[in-house]
Amino acid sequence: MALVGKKFPNITVDAISHMGDNLRINVLEEATNNKKKVVLFWYPKDFTFVCPTELHAFQAALGEFEKRNTLVIGASCDTNEVHFAWLNTAKDNGGIEGVTYPLLADTTRNLSAALDILDAEWIYSEELNDEILEGSNVTFRATYLIDEDGKVFHESVNDMPLGRNVNEYLRLIDAYTHVQTKGEVCPANWEEGKDAMSADRNSTAAYLASH
Repeated sequence: MALVGKKFPNITVDAISHMGDNLRINVLEEATNNKKKVVLFWYPKDFTFVCPTELHAFQAALGEFEKRNTLVIGASCDTNEVHFAWLNTAKDNGGIEGVTYPLLADTTRNLSAALDILDAEWIYSEELNDEILEGSNVTFRATYLIDEDGKVFHESVNDMPLGRNVNEYLRLIDAYTHVQTKGEVCPANWEEGKDAMSADRNSTAAYLASH
């Protein structure tokens, strides 16, 4: 189910701050109430392998997101207690000590199920005469970019072994902000400072002729 162009689901989820405060976060309200963009990134599990590299990469870019009026929120199906233990584990021991943005703890899987990003499938078991859950029941590496009105303007899902490129989300935020403020459209490989186009045939032709 594609969410691009639609409102992000209005679902409130448990979360924790880097200081250990238990929170309740509604991502849609975080965007609309604060009039900020939001990057929400899901990862499979705490205390794993690719995951801490991504959390530190988002932390390293936090200042760049803040410059773009964008909140960063991480998310998995782990509990607040496990999140906090990982937040208190040193980087050189595979931990995420130093991460300062909030982490959702979607233990009910209400939000991840609504987004359809769980590695899970119900199959019928003849032996049990009932349905059983097959798969890890944790999330893929899904990423959502949400604007100030709560609309999703980007979504992507990576398989478990594939880490994300954080700079691409900064580029997409820059491009969307350019569209919002200038009314132009952004061509392939566009970056801040490069030429954009008007949404018409002549502008496209002129752009292609000069590139």
